Amino acid sequence: QVQLVEPGGRLVQAGGSLRLSCAASGRTGSLYPMAWFRRAAGKEREFVASISWSGGSANYATSVTGRFTISRDSAKKTVYLQMNSLKPEDTALYYCAARTRNYNSNSVYVAPSDFASWGQGTQVTVSS
Repeated sequence: QVQLVEPGGRLVQAGGSLRLSCAASGRTGSLYPMAWFRRAAGKEREFVASISWSGGSANYATSVTGRFTISRDSAKKTVYLQMNSLKPEDTALYYCAARTRNYNSNSVYVAPSDFASWGQGTQVTVSS
């Protein structure tokens, strides 16, 4: 089951940085965390970032491009999200998402339906 390494709420001031980690623990088979989504209060879940199996390709939501960086460690079945220059509008519940490795190691998946497992989510609150 995909879980956050450090679950729970996170509070940071605007302009600050946070690093989220999500590891697939237990007998997860061929599932690997490869993406992040978030849901703000009163909003629908939205895509944040996704990375290919190879790590050579990544997609980001326009709202976070240039501020967030996604990376992964295949051996540890872990995906990271480095969040810099945080804004109050980044306040949301962040989820990592896992799927099986694609035959094309450079493929990047961004749709919720592309993922088979989800993390429990961690609240990130950015204060002004």
